[in-house]
Amino acid sequence: MKRRDFILSGLAMAGSACSPLSNQFIANIKNINVITGVSSGEASSDGAIIWSRCDRPAIMHVEVSSDPFFHHTTQFTGGYALAPTDYNAKTILSGLVPGQTWYYRVFFQDLVTRGVFSQKVAGKFKTAPTLKDNIRFCWSGDTAGQGYGIDPSRDGMLTYHGILEQQPDFFIHCGDLIYADGPISATKTLTDGTVWRNIKHNSVSKVAESIQEFRERYYYNFLDQHFAALHRNVVTYQQWDDHEVKNNWYPGQIIDDNRYKQTEVSWLAEHSKKAMQDCNPIGFGFTQKQLYRQIEYGPLLDIFMLDMRSFRGPNTDNQETEKTHFLGNEQLSWLKKALQQSKTTWKIIAADMPIGVKVTDWGTNIADNMANIDGPPLGRELEFVDLLSFIKDNDIDNVHFITADVHYCASHFYDPNKAQYKHFKPFWEFVSGPLHAGTFSSNGIDNTFGPQVVFCGVPDDLEPSSPPSDNYQFFGQIDIDGTTEILEVSHYNRLGIKLWSTKIQPLG
Repeated sequence: MKRRDFILSGLAMAGSACSPLSNQFIANIKNINVITGVSSGEASSDGAIIWSRCDRPAIMHVEVSSDPFFHHTTQFTGGYALAPTDYNAKTILSGLVPGQTWYYRVFFQDLVTRGVFSQKVAGKFKTAPTLKDNIRFCWSGDTAGQGYGIDPSRDGMLTYHGILEQQPDFFIHCGDLIYADGPISATKTLTDGTVWRNIKHNSVSKVAESIQEFRERYYYNFLDQHFAALHRNVVTYQQWDDHEVKNNWYPGQIIDDNRYKQTEVSWLAEHSKKAMQDCNPIGFGFTQKQLYRQIEYGPLLDIFMLDMRSFRGPNTDNQETEKTHFLGNEQLSWLKKALQQSKTTWKIIAADMPIGVKVTDWGTNIADNMANIDGPPLGRELEFVDLLSFIKDNDIDNVHFITADVHYCASHFYDPNKAQYKHFKPFWEFVSGPLHAGTFSSNGIDNTFGPQVVFCGVPDDLEPSSPPSDNYQFFGQIDIDGTTEILEVSHYNRLGIKLWSTKIQPLG
């Protein structure tokens, strides 16, 4: 489609109603309504992607400067905000200096009324380095789950503030960006009799099924000042897990839940993926089934972000004697090749689910991840055997995992000397979360790959779905020293209190 025809097609649809949350973000300047929020993502050594949203057909512009006062700027013209994407738009920045903090201002130009512009909304981000330098990044998962929306009287999504206080170079959200299957009602009575009072919107009061209903979940999170501030000031990377669609979903599943009119989960997943791409600073080049990708962050760090949903087979008790799919052949081949070709010191795999922690459908033995029973590998574990064996056989050093999903924080050391399957290099798995959701006590451990629980951040008798205000909300942080190349991992709670840390010397 020619550019002019594409613009006109969007204008023809511009009469569609604005989303229910639009008015919560709109700033009026000369009767022009613009700006939902701003966010940066997919940082490279010379640029990044900037995302924003307005309320009408417009073209997005971004001013960029190395100076916070914008005395000297470079302007980039970006994408069109049009009705088919609910006026979400992105701009690709390039040609910037590596390893430097950049300041940006987003504004929109009306496509209907000439000479009419929005206000400017500012943010900042850091480009990836090309030389050895200190690196700091944070990760966590699980936002607005178990009915815990934004309660301003309880400091809202305070964990995001704790992360911003650490001033990381970037932040990875390891899944459950939203809880599309968890309606957010006006109130929630806690076990102590007090009432959790959410910012209420009808748009998030039912399970999400349409693309717009999935989008509204992302817009809701921006109502929180801490969430919005982090996304304005730190590069973010998004990974999906199950609640972006439906609890413990897998492709081809038929939903048995009377809250849903649409019972084919693959249909819901396509709507969810479209909303996720629209509402986040994610690259334009994603295909339908390729959310996995590599983050190249200079000579010290590569991050490999996985998709543990799109390629899996059905959830079973996971005790098949032949290999069953979890990552799938295509993704597994990509990961092995990427690890083998990586020249960086550290290779961190960002997984949306843990490896040896037992995660099952409530009250059953139906596995949602690869863990199952103690003993030799079975089912999905055989796929992981393939990966671990490849890493050992090709002598790939310094491979470790970060993850979320289970709503507590922990550090697991996988020791082949204590495992049922032993042909692998020892590695760490660091678990964090939730960011803003109910917290649970720790899950059981499957001994197949020898995980040792070195640290756990929750008590065994924690009340199920403990509220965020109890402060059992967590994020993890990784610091890499640019001179010694030592990697330090720390666990923090939502108040920014360090709970545990360890340092790992690089091998090789």
